[in-house]
Amino acid sequence: MTKKAVYPGTFDPLTNGHINIIQRSAELFDEVLVAVAKSSGKAPLFNLEQRVEMANESLANYANVSVILFDGLLVDLAKQNNANIVVRGIRSIADFEYEAQMAGMNRKMLPQLETVFLTTHSDWADLSSTLVRDIARHGGNVSNFVPANIAIKISEKLG
Repeated sequence: MTKKAVYPGTFDPLTNGHINIIQRSAELFDEVLVAVAKSSGKAPLFNLEQRVEMANESLANYANVSVILFDGLLVDLAKQNNANIVVRGIRSIADFEYEAQMAGMNRKMLPQLETVFLTTHSDWADLSSTLVRDIARHGGNVSNFVPANIAIKISEKLG
């Protein structure tokens, strides 16, 4: 049985913490789908197409990783793509509580969908896309927190 995982998120922007989770997932599973969510509830810095493009550029060296668009229920996305695993990164107890609740609901809707939690590498435990956006909006250097191509896009976007 092929182990096909989905790693969903808004990835606004994709950070080195996300990359770490994706890299580790690519080693664990046969195929990893990085599902970039539309996320209409948030006001993203980058639109969906830009986020997908940046993710594709950043992840081009991973042969078993694909980037896809995501708008809707995760269980529907998993069914449409024959994925049987959801990958979630965990930075803290607060992350775990929220993600465990989501995993439980997904399991109720699609019992064969397993959720795997990967703890964040200590280098990235304090990192979030929100913090990267805030630092960048205030003129800070985010090049240590995101891939180089994304740091350039952030700089171009915010001047």
